[in-house]
Amino acid sequence: MKKLRANIDQWLDRLDKNWEAMPIKRQHQVILYFFTAYVLLTAVVIFNVCHDTAEAKNRLAVEHIDNPAQEGIESTAQQQDFQKPIIKK
Repeated sequence: MKKLRANIDQWLDRLDKNWEAMPIKRQHQVILYFFTAYVLLTAVVIFNVCHDTAEAKNRLAVEHIDNPAQEGIESTAQQQDFQKPIIKK
């Protein structure tokens, strides 16, 4: 793990040195390219979300709910009536 961390630190140091060695005009171009790619990617995602929501059919399917218990198989649990019967006098 320490070796991996050291390799990553060396790689980042090399990237930093290369960036600092680059002329300012080139640094601005690279930043502009990355920003342009970011804006295009954002626009594509927003367009895709709008397109998908416009095409969506917002209809809720209302159907009968089937009993999950299989027919013909009775529960082994004893059924209890929790209400007391009403007795009129």
